[in-house]
Amino acid sequence: MARSALPRNLSWVPVLGLLLGLVAVVLSAITLAKAMSRTAAAIGLTLGVIALIINVIVLAALGSAVSNAADTASATTAATADPTVATTEPTPDATTEPPTVTPTTEAAATAVAPTTKAPTTKAPATRPVSAEEENAIRSAQSYLEFAAFSRKGLIRQLSSEAGEGYSVKAATYAVDSLHINFNEQAYKSAKNYLAMTSFSRKGLIRQLESDAGEGFTHSQAVYGVTKAGL
Repeated sequence: MARSALPRNLSWVPVLGLLLGLVAVVLSAITLAKAMSRTAAAIGLTLGVIALIINVIVLAALGSAVSNAADTASATTAATADPTVATTEPTPDATTEPPTVTPTTEAAATAVAPTTKAPTTKAPATRPVSAEEENAIRSAQSYLEFAAFSRKGLIRQLSSEAGEGYSVKAATYAVDSLHINFNEQAYKSAKNYLAMTSFSRKGLIRQLESDAGEGFTHSQAVYGVTKAGL
């Protein structure tokens, strides 16, 4: 574009220089032919100098334009001939690792215990205590306050006609309901016998366990005699 625009813009300059040169030549010729004044000669000389300067400028401008156009054409040719090849480095493939699956199943914190139903069997209802049994209990407590008795002897005392006359059932219920410690009763009975008379160990055991005596069991009699000191 610079190569064609610059000469077109300066195309009138050489014409002007040519015209000025011609005018200078004509004036110089007239001056020489007619021997005119120095003024005409000076004008002709001045015009000739101006024409020379104009031609020099035009030639310099034309040379510069041609040089610029040549450089531009050379750069364009080089760009066309040697296209820049963009080098692209291969992008390494991203290594895709398989996702690590973390097990989320948690063990049960506590084992499920089998459901067991509570037994539904109810304890047998306690039967009401009869009036006779209540009286037999009070009588048994009264006897135990002043004397020692075996189980058999206390039941016999409560149920005999010579004693309280309760039924055997009421007497037995009364004695068993008091939860008496008959070992201690045998010990008290042994002390009472020893306080009244003398006994051998064997004789006192026999007295405590015989039906004619106190009616303790053999083990209760042995415990009572031993604790009494025999």
